[in-house]
Amino acid sequence: MSPRTNDGEPERELPASGRRSEDTVADAVTVAGADAGADAGAGQDTEAKATEAATTDEPVADQTVADEPVADERVAAVRRFAAAGRRRRVVELGACAAMLAVALTAGAIAVGATHETRNTPVVTAAAVTPGLLASADLGEGITALQAHLRAQPRDFGGWATLGLAYVEQARTNGDPSRYPQAEQALKRSLALRPDNDQALAGRAALAAARHDFPNALKYADQALKQNPYSERALCSRIDALVELGRYDDAARAADLADERRPGVPVFTRYAYVRELRGDVTTARRVLDQALNSSTTPGDIAYVATQIGQLAWNQGDYEDALTHYARALAADENYLPALEGRARAQAASGRRAEALTGLENVVARFPLPGPLVELGELYEARGAEGDRAKADDQYTLVDAWTALARANGVNADLDTALAAADHGDRTAALRAARAEWDRRRTVHTADALAWALHVNGKDAEALPYARRATATGYRNASFLYHRGVIEQATGNAKDARTHLTAALKLNPGFSPPGARAARTALKALEAAK
Repeated sequence: MSPRTNDGEPERELPASGRRSEDTVADAVTVAGADAGADAGAGQDTEAKATEAATTDEPVADQTVADEPVADERVAAVRRFAAAGRRRRVVELGACAAMLAVALTAGAIAVGATHETRNTPVVTAAAVTPGLLASADLGEGITALQAHLRAQPRDFGGWATLGLAYVEQARTNGDPSRYPQAEQALKRSLALRPDNDQALAGRAALAAARHDFPNALKYADQALKQNPYSERALCSRIDALVELGRYDDAARAADLADERRPGVPVFTRYAYVRELRGDVTTARRVLDQALNSSTTPGDIAYVATQIGQLAWNQGDYEDALTHYARALAADENYLPALEGRARAQAASGRRAEALTGLENVVARFPLPGPLVELGELYEARGAEGDRAKADDQYTLVDAWTALARANGVNADLDTALAAADHGDRTAALRAARAEWDRRRTVHTADALAWALHVNGKDAEALPYARRATATGYRNASFLYHRGVIEQATGNAKDARTHLTAALKLNPGFSPPGARAARTALKALEAAK
């Protein structure tokens, strides 16, 4: 399914926890950005050096050793950032922060020069095609591409494929430091062959991954002008329109893509567009069709996870767990399936398994969603030390955000929701307002409504809460938020309707949210 995120504005202050230190955020971002810029400049000295930097991962280790004081400074900055929230569990927080910083160091190596002045580009058979990248181990595919491009540095198609591979690696590993590498590879491809649709489609995918959806739409349209049947561009166009809140246009784009390039990538997006309109039956039918037509482990894991998510949204935890299991049988390390399984386990009363699963997820991929979910599970358990553990997770959301921003990713929507419940509510509202100004989706409407509510602005929040549920999208969190806001504004009847609907749809949608919904309903019933 398409991402639920937005484009970035580096100058805007992001929401953070109430324990945030502005100085340490600046340190983390400044150091990370400076390193990335220095690496990029170094990579443009000569074509040979650029190609070598782009096409091997081995220099990363050497770079880390050579720049050890700088790397230590970055690690220290992120550690200071985390320690601003909690002084407990210093070793654990330091390890997570260090892992984030090391990921950034590894990804900061420049891909190489983006302008070519000698000779002309050549068309060669890339060592690894985009199709093989989807069906084989991604890391092995990237290694083979790097080797190929060292031998054939003027293969514009190879550079485009490498750029797309970096985007996919960043997306699946939760490592935004790959995005600058992807950008340089795609620029090099376009320098060698301007307007080639592979690179333009790659730039659309990169912009979408960075949540820059206006540019994702622009590049997708440019790619489709060159090749109307580009699957990557057709899919990125749907994603961009969905994330810009242009649902009617997205539905038409999905129909067009289904006509031109039916297949798993298009089917999953087609299903999500239908789900957003409340047509869960069609969405499930299309996803089942996509799963039946999937042959590679990657496709099976991806589609089975989408079915699991759809089942989860409808409160069918057993079906969700079945499909998450199928996804993990295909790829035991697939992050969305691991996270989804833990969420479904928690809702099914299997809290210990859910905690273990999420702890393993955030140990490898400390992303905002799993961090918040783990923190809320600690709070729900309430054992000795769990409050401190929960606070640690919320603090690390800010560390991830700083590193994501350093690599051109805007995480405002996710961090606005996290901060509204677990951090700086004023900053959450600033981010949510800015997000709404950029794109008007059901998700941004819900985020803005909730940020307004936690800041005591319920009358202003109500129209946004209503808009979040206006398309028919069946989301228990949206219904819960609307019910709470209606209760706060004196709309008791509507509040009972929507709080009841949230718990009926997905009674375990959130440990604190479900508990608060039940408490609110009891209060409303008592006041009748």
